[in-house]
Amino acid sequence: MAVQYHLQIDSGDVAPYVLLPGDPGRVETIASFWDEARHVATNREYVTYTGTYRGAPISCVSTGIGAPSTSIAMEELARCGVTTFFRVGTCGTFLDDVANGDMAIFDSAVRLDGASHGYAPPEYPAVASHDVVAASVTAAEALGLAYHVGTTRSADTFYARHPRPGSSYNDFWQGWWRDHFEDLKRLNVVGAEMEASLIFVLARIWGLRAGGAAVVLDNVLEVSGEEGEFDPEEQFDHGADHIARLAELGCETVLRLWQADEST
Repeated sequence: MAVQYHLQIDSGDVAPYVLLPGDPGRVETIASFWDEARHVATNREYVTYTGTYRGAPISCVSTGIGAPSTSIAMEELARCGVTTFFRVGTCGTFLDDVANGDMAIFDSAVRLDGASHGYAPPEYPAVASHDVVAASVTAAEALGLAYHVGTTRSADTFYARHPRPGSSYNDFWQGWWRDHFEDLKRLNVVGAEMEASLIFVLARIWGLRAGGAAVVLDNVLEVSGEEGEFDPEEQFDHGADHIARLAELGCETVLRLWQADEST
C-alpha cells in the first residue's frame, strides 16, 4: 500500500487501536505513559506515535480541530488497518452536576458538524460502540475518576452560537443563538466539543469500533456570563493534571479492549 497522503504513514506503522486527540502537542504527552513509543510521522496537523501500553499495541494520532480534518485522519488510518478509534480531548458541559475536571464518556453525539453529513443522512445516529463505552467506564472506575456517560454535541464552530453577543468577532450575533445552549441543557447533553459525531458515524458505517472521552474544562453557560464576553484562556479550567488523567483513561480503555479481543 502507498504511503497515505496526509498522515504520511503506511500499513504496519500504526496499531489496530488508536487514540485521537485534536492537539498535536498532546500526542507525545499521551505516548509518555506507554511502555515504549516511537515517533512515526509528522505532517500538517497530524502527529503519529506507535508503541505498546502494558503489552497492548497502541497508536496515537492528532486530528487537528474539527470534523473535516478528523475525517481525513480516519480515512487514512482505516486504510492502514486501524479497527478501533477512541477520541481523547477536552470539552465543555451544559449540565450543572458536571464539574470541571470530570470525565465525560460519550455514548452518542448530536450531529451539528458538517463532515458526517457528507457520509450519512441527518437521520443516521452518531453512536459509540457499546464495548468501547463499557471499557471506558471500567477504566474510569479503576482509576478512581469522576465520570459521566452521555451525549455530546459536536459542532464545527467554537465562537459562534453563544447566547449573547460578545463571543464572535465584532459582537456579531444571531437571534436564534439565544436559546441554543439552554436547549442542549434541556436535552441533557453532557459535552460540547467538535469531533465525536464524525468519529462515531464513520466507524459505524465502516463496520469498525469507536468511542470517546473528554475532560471537562468549563460549563459553557457560565463562561458566557451575563455580558456575553468569552475568553477561553481566562475562563477555561486548565488544570495541570487534566490531560494526564485523560491520557490514562484512554490508554486503560485500549488495554481493556485489547485484553477482551485477545481472550476471544
